[in-house]
Amino acid sequence: MAGKLAPPVELPRRFYKQVTVGTAGDEPRLNVLLDGKPVRTPKGAPLTAPTLALAQMLAAEWDAQATHIDMSTMAAVRLAFTAIDFIPDARTAVAAEVARYAGSDALCYFAEAPKALLERQVQQWVPVLEWVQTELGLHFLRAEGITYRDQPVETLLRAAKLAEEEGDFGLAALAHATSLFGSAVLAFALRRDQFSGEEALQLSRLDEAYQQEQWGVDEEAAERTANMLAEARMLERWFRAL
Repeated sequence: MAGKLAPPVELPRRFYKQVTVGTAGDEPRLNVLLDGKPVRTPKGAPLTAPTLALAQMLAAEWDAQATHIDMSTMAAVRLAFTAIDFIPDARTAVAAEVARYAGSDALCYFAEAPKALLERQVQQWVPVLEWVQTELGLHFLRAEGITYRDQPVETLLRAAKLAEEEGDFGLAALAHATSLFGSAVLAFALRRDQFSGEEALQLSRLDEAYQQEQWGVDEEAAERTANMLAEARMLERWFRAL
């Protein structure tokens, strides 16, 4: 007998009328308030933000909820929960994860063929690698094809140091961007406003975009790209709000 499908999870109803930003008690950061009461993270801490712009960004996601609260549509709030509940006790490990991505950074792996793709990568990736070396002191070695190539130890240590210099909210977003793009280089560049979120995402998926030009785009791939683009745009707004 075929198993029954699990019933859909029922979303909680919107229980508040007004979303505002303000301080609560002795908390120096700005709280997101629902009908005057602080929002709580999964671990029970108040949902706060270090800047007014970021607090307003979080508040806007709460205010955009209609009859029900759908956390899947609240990317910035989820990232703030991570920054508050997880990052403070895991800063060194998160910075090390950024450095781990730098060790196999997507922008270092140039195609052996076809020539058109390689030319596109050289034209668009090399200036970014030059920028990150000049501005941040991160020297990366190029690789051909998919064969792994070790990056200089000094580069990885420097990447971890730069990541750990971020505040909790900056580090949370930097780690998220690194994972999204498969590239610490692009995450650092987005953090420093060298690209828009959309531009960074396009650079991260040159290979995929080239293949789609040749063979077309299926519905699943298009949906995945759209979701990634929404995340990239959110990260752009997040970094600018910091």
